[in-house]
Amino acid sequence: MTLRAHILAILGLTLATSIAGAADLLEVYKRAQENDPQIREAEANRLASLEAKPQARAALLPTLTATGQQDRIDSESQNTRADVGPDGNFLQVASTTKVDGLNSRTYGFRLTQTIFRWDRWAGLARADKQVAQAEVDYKAAEQDLLSRTAQRYFDVLAAADTLKAAQASLEAFSRQLEQADKRFEVGLIAITDVQEARAARDQASASVIAAKRSVASSQEFLRELTGEAFRDLSEPGADMPLKSPDPASEDQWVRVALEQNLSLISARLQTEIAKEDVRVARAGHLPTVDLVAQRSRDRDDGEGVTIRGSTGTVIPLSSDAYSNTDSIGIQVSVPIFAGGATQSQVRQRVYLHRAARERSERTARETERATRDAYLGVISEISRVQALRQALESSQTALQATEAGFEVGTRTTVDVLDARRRLFDAQTNYARSRYDYIINVLNLKVAAGGLSETDLAEVNSWLTQKSTTGLTR
Repeated sequence: MTLRAHILAILGLTLATSIAGAADLLEVYKRAQENDPQIREAEANRLASLEAKPQARAALLPTLTATGQQDRIDSESQNTRADVGPDGNFLQVASTTKVDGLNSRTYGFRLTQTIFRWDRWAGLARADKQVAQAEVDYKAAEQDLLSRTAQRYFDVLAAADTLKAAQASLEAFSRQLEQADKRFEVGLIAITDVQEARAARDQASASVIAAKRSVASSQEFLRELTGEAFRDLSEPGADMPLKSPDPASEDQWVRVALEQNLSLISARLQTEIAKEDVRVARAGHLPTVDLVAQRSRDRDDGEGVTIRGSTGTVIPLSSDAYSNTDSIGIQVSVPIFAGGATQSQVRQRVYLHRAARERSERTARETERATRDAYLGVISEISRVQALRQALESSQTALQATEAGFEVGTRTTVDVLDARRRLFDAQTNYARSRYDYIINVLNLKVAAGGLSETDLAEVNSWLTQKSTTGLTR
């Protein structure tokens, strides 16, 4: 096989592995679960936050430490003292002590058990709330992945529908231009009609280019999520149901959201964590009580100890001494003054707690606004889909009537071009409205804190047709 053939084979395998075949919404979501870095990051953060509980619990359990030390001692010291001799006169008596090669070993154990440390008990309560918040945040990340997958999935379909309508319009305008050229050649129409048809054809060609760019961009957003692109995606069939929200009460949806919205629950837990932080900071004013037990052993041994007296006498000595010490007691520490640091830390945590309360209130208002907006979005999109479906049928009928009138001379080329443009707009608006309805349904579930894979499976059951997204690379 030649080098060129090898390169082509490698490129072919690369394209085959990077472009998937047909897929529906659930299959795309499975790929996103496996490949989305954001959900993996959220999982790692959750696991890291779960370690707060064992760390807080460990601060209340006994700690045991072992210490050991070995020294070799070489020293020389001289001592001169005054003494009274036999004749009653003062004498200076000098002696020299030399230590050469004395080994000293010390080792021991220390056991400490907390009896009262308010900051550690408060830290344990704080850890419980941290763990709860970590679980809520991860569930919110899972819901966000569901929402992002659906949004990007239907963005691809909407861009593909726009491209299909643009290509159909380009073909129609091209045929219109051909007919206009022939009619002009035989003198049936004026040159202005030909110019109008050519301008419409050129505009349609530009629209196709823009639509292809939109398809490529939306595919890349989906590829960013799943790690691969898809040539064919399932799209809603003509009989896609338009279900009203259940329950059919905006206020009831808001009540549910204020109780179950995951972002709001996380904000409330953060407020409770900030409150525990205030308790931890105030513990800096309180005494601490610990039970401390320790055992130590010291041993000195060596042969190189000599004492030289004032008369020159050398006394060699050997050293072999040891001592064992056991102690147990209560250690109490009472803070008196720390330069104002404790008071400052308390004030800081109080301000942070106040900020957390305001953040929780802001999140509650945002949740209510998002819930009402999503609810109204579902209701309005149902009416909008129905109206745009009727508008599409009317545009098709109007185009047929305009073309018939053009054939008999009662309509102009401009009339036909305008009718085609209106049909193109009706097609794209109708397709987009159905996707917007689905997204609003899912957004309402997100706001209420109840979006799950079951909801995505229900939406997936509405996707009964295959759509070619236009991916060729």
